[in-house]
Amino acid sequence: MEKFSRFVLRRKLLVSLLTLAAFVAGLAATAGLIPNVSERNAYPGLPAYEANQKIMQIYGNGGYERPFVPVITLPDGMTVDSPGVVGTIERAFAAVADGNDARVVSYVDTGDESFVGDDGRTTFGLVFGGPVEQGGIPGSALGETPDLTPIIVEAMEPELPAGATLRVTGLDTLAQTGDHGGLNVPVKLLVGTVVSVVVLLWIFRSALAFVPLLIAFVAIPIAFIALLGISTVIEVHETTLMMLPLCGLGIAIDYALLLVTRWREERARGHRGDEAVHRAMATAGHAVLFSGGAVAIGLVTMIVLPIPLLRSLGVGGTLTAVASVLVSLTLLPIILARIGGRLAAVKPDGEAAAGRGWTAWARGIVRFRWLAALGAGGVLIALSIIGLGINLSIPETRNLAASGPGHEGLVALRDAGISSGTLTSFDVFVPPGTDPTAVASELATLPGVGTVTAPENADWRRSGSAVISVVPSDESGSAAGRETIRRVIEAVPGGTMVGGNAAQQMDYVDATYSAFPLMLGLISLVTFVMLARAFRSLLLPLKAILLNLLSLGAVLGAMVILWQFGWGTEAVLGIPPDGSLGTFVPVTIFAFLYGLSMDYEVFILARMREEYDRTGSTREAVIEGIGRTGRLVTCAALILFLSFATLATGGELDVAIFASGIALGIILDATLIRAILVPAVVAMMGRWNWWLPVWAAHVLRVPPSPLRDEPPKPAVACRLTAADGE
Repeated sequence: MEKFSRFVLRRKLLVSLLTLAAFVAGLAATAGLIPNVSERNAYPGLPAYEANQKIMQIYGNGGYERPFVPVITLPDGMTVDSPGVVGTIERAFAAVADGNDARVVSYVDTGDESFVGDDGRTTFGLVFGGPVEQGGIPGSALGETPDLTPIIVEAMEPELPAGATLRVTGLDTLAQTGDHGGLNVPVKLLVGTVVSVVVLLWIFRSALAFVPLLIAFVAIPIAFIALLGISTVIEVHETTLMMLPLCGLGIAIDYALLLVTRWREERARGHRGDEAVHRAMATAGHAVLFSGGAVAIGLVTMIVLPIPLLRSLGVGGTLTAVASVLVSLTLLPIILARIGGRLAAVKPDGEAAAGRGWTAWARGIVRFRWLAALGAGGVLIALSIIGLGINLSIPETRNLAASGPGHEGLVALRDAGISSGTLTSFDVFVPPGTDPTAVASELATLPGVGTVTAPENADWRRSGSAVISVVPSDESGSAAGRETIRRVIEAVPGGTMVGGNAAQQMDYVDATYSAFPLMLGLISLVTFVMLARAFRSLLLPLKAILLNLLSLGAVLGAMVILWQFGWGTEAVLGIPPDGSLGTFVPVTIFAFLYGLSMDYEVFILARMREEYDRTGSTREAVIEGIGRTGRLVTCAALILFLSFATLATGGELDVAIFASGIALGIILDATLIRAILVPAVVAMMGRWNWWLPVWAAHVLRVPPSPLRDEPPKPAVACRLTAADGE
C-alpha cells in the first residue's frame, strides 16, 4: 500500500481531477438511474410465484394476496336456510364483486355447509382483492395490503337482512401495524449526516471531522456509476436506491475514520507531510483494503441468490463498499497530504500513545480473560440458542390483534365452530384441459383440507382455465398448515399450480436457504484465505470467522426477542409484534453484517499483528491493539449504528426490520465481540495466535511465522503475567 500511496501522491492533480469527474458522473448516473429502477418484486422460477402471477394475469385478483373474510351473523330465529336469506346473501356478496375487481365465494355459490357455522346463523365468504402490488418481500409484514374492509362493509350492509351483523376479518385486518410513513431517504440521510458529524467532532475536535464525511459524499455517487452499468444486466430495485446512500454513509466514514486516525498518530510521532500519509497507508490502508474485501465476500451471498430483489441489494452494497475503499485510498491521502495539517490545527495531547481508558480496559480483559470469555460467550451463545427458534412463517392469529373489528370477526367464526384456517385460504390455478371439479374433489379428501371451492361462474373460470380455492383446517402459519400446503402441491395433477401467500413464502425459503450451508462454507473458506494472508496466521482467521458466526447467531436471537417476542418493539419503534420474522431477514442480516462486523475484526487484529511483530509479546499486542483501536471501533460502530437506527424508524416495516437487525448486530459486535471476546480469546491463545508454518506461508505467499517464546518480562511484570497464567 505504501507504493500505491506514493503513486497517488505523485499524481495529486490527476487523481483529484479523475475523482471530481467520477463524482459529477455519479450525480448524472443517479439522475439517470432513478427513472429506470424497478418497483416490482419478482421471484422467477418459484412455483407459487408463477402460479400467483398466472392467476393475477387472467383473473386480476387473488394469488399472492390474502383473502378478506366477511362474517355474517343473522338475527335470532333466522338461519341461512330461512326463506329469502340466500337471496340477500347472494346480493350482498355480488355487491362486493361488482365494480371492485374482486372475486368472491360463499355458501350461496357452492351450497357447501362448510361455509356455515354450527349455529346455522353464522356464515362467511372469501373476498380476493383486486390488483395491488404483489409479491413484495416474501414474509413481509401483514397490514401492508390495502384494507378492503370499508369497501366490503359499504357494499354488503345495505343488502343484508335487518338485525344481521357484519364483521370483516382476515390476516391483514388483524395486523397491528403502526403508523409508518414512507421511507423519506433525504430526511434519513440528513439525520444520519448530523449524528455522524456530532460523533466525528467528538473524536477529532477539529475541522478534520468533516473529512470522513466528505469521503462518504464522494463515494456514494461514484457507486451509482457502476450501479447504472449493472442495471443493464440485472434488475435494480428501488429499495437498493433508498438503502445505498444510508449504507454508504456509514461504510465510507468507517474507512476514512480508520485512515485519518492512523495519520494523526503518525504525525504525533513526528512524521510530517507525505511521509505521515505513506506510513498510515502502509498500515491502515491494508486494513481498509481487506475490510472492503470482507464486506464484498459477505454480500456475495445475496448476489448469487435467484431472487432479483436480494441480488439488487447485494450488488448495491458491494458497489458501495468498493467505492468507499477506492475513494478512501485515493482522494483521502491527497486531502491529508495537502490540507490535513491545517485542518488538524490543534494537536491532540498524547496522540502518539494508546488511549488510557482502553488500555486499562485491555489490561483488565487480559488479566481476567477466562471470566471475560465465559461471560460474553455465554450471553452470545444464549442469544444464538434463542435464534434457533426463529419463525419465518406467516403470523398466526394468536399473535395478532386481540381487539377491534377484525378480532370480533375472528371470534364470531370460532364461536360458530369455524376454523381460523379459513383466513389462510389459498388459490390453485387449473390450466385448460384439466377438470377443476375433479381436482377440487381430489384435494377435498386430503388431511388438513376443510373444503375446496370450485365455482362455475365467469369470475372463477376464464379462457378454459379455472381457479379453485382451498380452505385449510389449520392456519398456514402453523406447522400443520404448512404440511397441508405440501400435500396439496404433491396431489395436484401436472400443469396445475398451487399459489397463495404461504406457498410462495415456503418456496422462497427453499430457494434461499437450501444451498445456504454450502454458500456459508465457501464464503468462510475465501475469507479464511484472505485473512490468513492479512494476519500471517492460520488460527487468527479461524477464530475471526467463528466469532463472526457467533455474532450473527446472537443477532438473530436478538431479532427474535425484538420482533418475534416483541420485547420493546412497540415502545421503541411503535410497531406491535406479530410472532414472526420475514423470511428475508436471516440472509440479508447475514450478508450485510458478515462484512461489516469483519471490518472491526480486521481493524483490531491487524493492529495486534503489527504490535506483536514489534514486541514479540501477545500480551502487549492485545493491550496495545485494543488501546489503539478501541475508541476508533467504538466510534465507527456508533456512526453505523445511528445510521441504521435512523433507517429503522418511521419507514416501511420491512426496511425497519432489516435496519434494526443491522443496528443490533453492530452494537453486539462492537461490545461483546470486539471489546471483550476478541481480546480475551487472543490472550488465551497466546503465541498460537501467530502460528503459520512454512508450508502454509509458501501457499499463501507470505513470510512464515513459526511459534516463538514470549519475551521475558521484568520481575513485577512476570508476577502479574504469572497470575494471568502466562
